[in-house]
Amino acid sequence: MHWAVAWTRAALVPIVVAAVGLAAVSGGEGTDPRTPAGLPGLPPPFLGVAVLGSGGTAAAIDAYGDVVDLRATGPAGRALIDNPADRQAAGSVAADTGIVPRVSVAGGPAQPLWRADSVRQRYRPATNVFVTDARLGPARVRIVYAARGGRLACLTRSSPGTVASLGSPGAAAAARLRCDDEVARKAIRAAADSDRRWLSRARRLGAGAPAWARQMYGRSLLALRALTDSDTGAAVAGARDGWAYVWPRDAGTAALAFAAAGYRAEARRVARFLLGLDLGAAARFHGSEAPVEGREAQGDASGWVAAAARAAALPVPTPTLTWRDRADYQEGGAGTYLANAIAAAEPPADGEAAGAFGGPRGLVRRAGDPGSGLDSAAAWAVRPFPQPALFPAVRRTLLRLAAAQTRFGITPGEAWPGVDPWTAPTAWSAWSLAALGERRPALRLLGGLRRAATPAGAFPERVDARSGIPTSTTPLVWSHAFAVLALHELWP
Repeated sequence: MHWAVAWTRAALVPIVVAAVGLAAVSGGEGTDPRTPAGLPGLPPPFLGVAVLGSGGTAAAIDAYGDVVDLRATGPAGRALIDNPADRQAAGSVAADTGIVPRVSVAGGPAQPLWRADSVRQRYRPATNVFVTDARLGPARVRIVYAARGGRLACLTRSSPGTVASLGSPGAAAAARLRCDDEVARKAIRAAADSDRRWLSRARRLGAGAPAWARQMYGRSLLALRALTDSDTGAAVAGARDGWAYVWPRDAGTAALAFAAAGYRAEARRVARFLLGLDLGAAARFHGSEAPVEGREAQGDASGWVAAAARAAALPVPTPTLTWRDRADYQEGGAGTYLANAIAAAEPPADGEAAGAFGGPRGLVRRAGDPGSGLDSAAAWAVRPFPQPALFPAVRRTLLRLAAAQTRFGITPGEAWPGVDPWTAPTAWSAWSLAALGERRPALRLLGGLRRAATPAGAFPERVDARSGIPTSTTPLVWSHAFAVLALHELWP
């Protein structure tokens, strides 16, 4: 993959693996720690690149085998590792945050894997069991993680005759960790078996789907499984501080994807959770259905909940939230936005609304403001909120945006502040272009999405436009859900 560090075989020598505890967050600017530097071509430490779980205990693993987020009571549960997103963004995460494997070669000082010569990671086929292989000089180590039965299971391997162990990661997480014993081995085997049985129930892609599409499909479904509470249906955006909440649009899309893949029970659980929310209370919600403070309700919420209910064959609720003068999916200031108008399904299909957002080039983000730029959310007027009167304008919009795509996909729209591509708009544009019969540009967008994926196949929220290295939450439920939908549209 594009940001994988090359692996070379080497002779095995004695190594020792240990883990350190959960770190307190420094408060004073002058004494703030600095996030350790990562390996060339890899993301920084403590930014998750993989998620473990099957709808219960959920954990995030970074590019160096560190456990950087752990929630034992479900994906929307309380975090047992203190790894604030603002610290990650500021580059001030302490080096002993979370569960950090360290390697001692031939009795030398213990080193974390961001000091290794190379690291490679993968999921075991058709599972959420995650493997990290690292080389430090001539030494090699393998760490295998799985989340199962309310616990995090771990196995470590090294050369014969070596001592490999994970020490206590701190009181909060220690009670959930089993490592290098028969209980851990059984838990990892059971997790793999459970994932494979669950994935075998999926509706298959149609004839002619290439191997890469089937692989993307399976990985996306497993990401949705890991980040959706199997009891309550609370589908979180990601396994990360600030993202482990339920947004109606992210969770609504997960319900659509579950339904498309044949997981009717999962789709109904997600939709029922959404139907129980007070959508006017906030933009996002805890797993308890309580609103999360800090962001006001956004104008697309009612539309996504209605779409989820429809996909799950549940009664469709009457909209409870107005879409005007609210923030949209870009989560900026309030306004009259295209995405919210489309999700509300009224009244953007009429001539007045098409005129408010439309122009000769396509559909723009803000009503009456051509300078707000073409908005990829125009795609929603094809799928999942079909408004045929807008199809010609949507086609013009998406073809222009797709023509300007980077190697790793597109930004949310022309006026987006920044050049880094986002995987969700890339995937939803592919879905709607495929539905419009524009197969080639849809496949080109999915090509960018494939390049934006981590070597293990997870979709980051966004990636660096030049390197494709993840710069935000990985994996993102929204992106994987749209990928499932796009793939089914291309290979029904």
